[in-house]
Amino acid sequence: MYRDLKIMTGTSNPALATAICEHLGRSLAPVLCDTFSDGEIRIEIGDNVRGDDVFVVQSLCAPVNSNLMQLCLMLDALKRASAGRVTAVVPYYGYARQDRKVSARTPISAKLVADFLTTSGIDRLVTVDLHAGQIQGFFNIPVDNLYAAPVMLESLRRIPGDVVLVSPDAGGVERARAFAKRLNANLAIIDKRRDRPNQASAMHVVGDVEGKVAVIIDDMIDTAGTMVAAAEVLLQHGAVEVMACATHPVLSGPAVQRLADSAFTKVLVSDTIPIGEKINDCPKIETLSIAGLLAQTIKNIHTESSVSVLFV
Repeated sequence: MYRDLKIMTGTSNPALATAICEHLGRSLAPVLCDTFSDGEIRIEIGDNVRGDDVFVVQSLCAPVNSNLMQLCLMLDALKRASAGRVTAVVPYYGYARQDRKVSARTPISAKLVADFLTTSGIDRLVTVDLHAGQIQGFFNIPVDNLYAAPVMLESLRRIPGDVVLVSPDAGGVERARAFAKRLNANLAIIDKRRDRPNQASAMHVVGDVEGKVAVIIDDMIDTAGTMVAAAEVLLQHGAVEVMACATHPVLSGPAVQRLADSAFTKVLVSDTIPIGEKINDCPKIETLSIAGLLAQTIKNIHTESSVSVLFV
């Protein structure tokens, strides 16, 4: 058995890490995250961790490279400080969209990040709604890919009227189908043709959305171009209201303004990525916390209980 449970974080999402600790009745272990004068990252663990069961909460969100380097340095510091077991809790796994070679002479960045983390010294990875589930196979250690669906479904069940769950592309059908099954709702699919990265053209709808509340389900909202275009197509096909539901609010570039100007009445996201003041620019955005889900996962791992009960 490990000596004690310790939770620590970098600077990527301290609010989520604090909320996790509140659920567990614990305090964050002290970590110094600073930079040297030349911009190099400085990390120092401020507590004895020898023999402890340590969980490092760090999302790989913007600034992605800085947060990734912070995480790797924290993991290395813990390994060299003789921590008993180190689990990286990465609510948002950056570089996940680069999970295969899409053209000649391109890297598989998701695999390289997996190698970085493994070499840095993690014994286990906990993440939420990986963009591509096969990324779990890039690791030779246990990977728990949790789903934010239980948190999202609580809000979706309160939607009045006839609801239809919509996948914004063919690749997200399995995700949308899982939501539709739990809500006992119908499923529709948007036929999308992508011309360039971060730009997409929604062509037509496969399924019946007329007279229904359409909820677009996706794992993330990046520039929101796909989401906004899909909303317009759904309205053209007779939907009476359009909502969006996504786990990771990347919200880069013009995303917030696009959502504010869009036909969406509500945009549900989780707190895997902090959105800060962006929410003030778009009152349609509603943030749901996954702190309770992650806290229960950490507790189950620490007590050697089943984690599979959380995969619903």
